[in-house]
Amino acid sequence: MNAARIRTFAAACAFATAAFIPNVAFAASTFYGIVRHVSMNSIKVDNPRTGQTLSFEILPKFDQIFSSDGKSTYQMKAIHAGRYVGVIYDQHFLGVRHADKIYIMNNANERLRSE
Repeated sequence: MNAARIRTFAAACAFATAAFIPNVAFAASTFYGIVRHVSMNSIKVDNPRTGQTLSFEILPKFDQIFSSDGKSTYQMKAIHAGRYVGVIYDQHFLGVRHADKIYIMNNANERLRSE
Protein backbone atom coordinates (compact mmCIF):
# COMPACT_ATOMS: atom_id res chain seq x y z
CA MET A 1 0.00 0.00 0.00
CA ASN A 2 2.82 2.40 0.87
CA ALA A 3 4.65 1.65 -2.41
CA ALA A 4 1.51 2.51 -4.39
CA ARG A 5 1.28 5.91 -2.67
CA ILE A 6 4.94 6.62 -3.42
CA ARG A 7 4.45 5.75 -7.11
CA THR A 8 1.34 7.94 -7.30
CA PHE A 9 3.15 10.84 -5.65
CA ALA A 10 6.14 10.44 -7.99
CA ALA A 11 3.86 10.41 -11.04
CA ALA A 12 2.04 13.52 -9.81
CA CYS A 13 5.36 15.32 -9.31
CA ALA A 14 6.52 14.34 -12.80
CA PHE A 15 3.32 15.67 -14.39
CA ALA A 16 3.50 18.89 -12.37
CA THR A 17 7.12 19.43 -13.37
CA ALA A 18 6.34 18.77 -17.05
CA ALA A 19 3.52 21.32 -16.92
CA PHE A 20 5.86 24.11 -15.83
CA ILE A 21 8.78 23.32 -18.13
CA PRO A 22 8.42 25.38 -21.33
CA ASN A 23 7.80 23.24 -24.38
CA VAL A 24 10.34 23.31 -27.16
CA ALA A 25 8.79 25.05 -30.14
CA PHE A 26 8.84 22.64 -33.05
CA ALA A 27 9.10 24.35 -36.40
CA ALA A 28 6.65 23.44 -39.12
CA SER A 29 7.86 20.56 -41.28
CA THR A 30 6.75 19.09 -44.60
CA PHE A 31 6.20 15.41 -45.34
CA TYR A 32 5.55 14.10 -48.86
CA GLY A 33 4.04 10.76 -49.77
CA ILE A 34 1.06 8.58 -50.60
CA VAL A 35 -2.08 8.63 -48.48
CA ARG A 36 -2.60 5.19 -46.95
CA HIS A 37 -5.57 6.01 -44.70
CA VAL A 38 -7.78 9.01 -44.18
CA SER A 39 -10.58 9.43 -41.68
CA MET A 40 -12.52 12.23 -40.07
CA ASN A 41 -9.76 13.07 -37.58
CA SER A 42 -6.52 11.61 -38.97
CA ILE A 43 -4.53 10.94 -42.10
CA LYS A 44 -1.69 8.42 -42.58
CA VAL A 45 0.91 9.15 -45.26
CA ASP A 46 3.65 6.80 -46.49
CA ASN A 47 6.82 8.09 -48.17
CA PRO A 48 7.83 5.38 -50.68
CA ARG A 49 11.37 6.73 -51.06
CA THR A 50 12.29 6.46 -47.39
CA GLY A 51 9.75 3.86 -46.30
CA GLN A 52 8.65 6.16 -43.47
CA THR A 53 4.97 6.34 -42.53
CA LEU A 54 3.57 9.20 -40.43
CA SER A 55 0.12 9.82 -39.02
CA PHE A 56 -1.29 13.31 -38.59
CA GLU A 57 -4.26 14.49 -36.58
CA ILE A 58 -6.69 16.78 -38.38
CA LEU A 59 -9.47 18.90 -36.94
CA PRO A 60 -13.09 18.04 -37.81
CA LYS A 61 -13.56 21.25 -39.83
CA PHE A 62 -10.15 21.07 -41.54
CA ASP A 63 -10.20 23.13 -44.75
CA GLN A 64 -6.54 23.74 -45.59
CA ILE A 65 -6.26 21.59 -48.74
CA PHE A 66 -4.62 23.44 -51.62
CA SER A 67 -3.64 23.10 -55.26
CA SER A 68 -0.08 23.63 -56.45
CA ASP A 69 -0.33 27.40 -56.59
CA GLY A 70 -1.90 27.57 -53.15
CA LYS A 71 -4.81 29.62 -54.48
CA SER A 72 -7.40 26.93 -55.18
CA THR A 73 -8.80 24.91 -52.32
CA TYR A 74 -10.21 21.41 -52.27
CA GLN A 75 -12.67 19.73 -49.99
CA MET A 76 -11.59 16.94 -47.67
CA LYS A 77 -13.32 14.40 -49.95
CA ALA A 78 -10.59 15.04 -52.58
CA ILE A 79 -8.11 13.24 -50.29
CA HIS A 80 -8.30 9.46 -50.60
CA ALA A 81 -6.00 6.46 -50.32
CA GLY A 82 -3.40 6.30 -53.09
CA ARG A 83 -3.23 10.07 -53.61
CA TYR A 84 0.14 11.86 -53.49
CA VAL A 85 0.14 14.71 -50.97
CA GLY A 86 2.45 17.09 -49.18
CA VAL A 87 1.57 17.71 -45.53
CA ILE A 88 2.79 20.77 -43.67
CA TYR A 89 2.61 19.91 -39.99
CA ASP A 90 3.90 20.77 -36.53
CA GLN A 91 3.98 19.14 -33.10
CA HIS A 92 3.08 21.95 -30.70
CA PHE A 93 0.39 20.26 -28.59
CA LEU A 94 1.88 17.46 -26.45
CA GLY A 95 4.11 16.35 -29.30
CA VAL A 96 1.18 15.15 -31.43
CA ARG A 97 1.68 15.72 -35.16
CA HIS A 98 -1.20 17.68 -36.65
CA ALA A 99 -1.62 18.83 -40.23
CA ASP A 100 -1.66 22.58 -40.85
CA LYS A 101 -2.00 22.38 -44.65
CA ILE A 102 -2.23 19.61 -47.23
CA TYR A 103 -1.13 20.05 -50.85
CA ILE A 104 -2.35 17.65 -53.52
CA MET A 105 0.60 16.42 -55.62
CA ASN A 106 1.03 14.54 -58.90
CA ASN A 107 2.77 11.16 -59.20
CA ALA A 108 6.22 12.77 -59.43
CA ASN A 109 5.74 14.36 -55.99
CA GLU A 110 5.24 17.73 -57.60
CA ARG A 111 2.33 19.99 -56.78
CA LEU A 112 -0.54 19.71 -59.24
CA ARG A 113 -0.77 22.64 -61.60
CA SER A 114 -4.15 24.32 -61.84
CA GLU A 115 -5.13 25.11 -65.40
